[in-house]
Amino acid sequence: MGQDGEGVDLGTSLGYLLKEASTALRKAMEEALRPLGMSVTHYACLELLAQRPGLSNSELARGAFVTRQSMSVVLHTLERRGYVSRPAEAPVGKVLPTRLTSRGRRELQAATTAVRSVEVRMLAGMTEDEQAEAFHALQRMVRSLSEAGEER
Repeated sequence: MGQDGEGVDLGTSLGYLLKEASTALRKAMEEALRPLGMSVTHYACLELLAQRPGLSNSELARGAFVTRQSMSVVLHTLERRGYVSRPAEAPVGKVLPTRLTSRGRRELQAATTAVRSVEVRMLAGMTEDEQAEAFHALQRMVRSLSEAGEER
């Protein structure tokens, strides 16, 4: 409880701490990617495409946690820079599958190095066991919230 007996005590709320950690991580990633002319969303899009070539705008938006409209803007930027390519017309239906170009792969390598350095900083001071424990705890939290949402 908060000081007034109502609400959440931010000093002991795990949810608040997770949001604070998420915000700090995003800020550090943005700072690391800025010299490369890239945002976290640009990086997430390129990483998703490296792992799953041919994703649609909607699939990329879900994977990068942004709206379809925001992803459309990101894709136009990445296409203009020569990092991704999309066909002029959809081969099937309305979906325009997106693929990384060789330039996009090179840029992704530099971005991945920058992002990894942030993760190394974030985990500094934690043993491998503590890192594994934190990873599994976060997975369980996500699973619990996902399952609770499915029950509705």
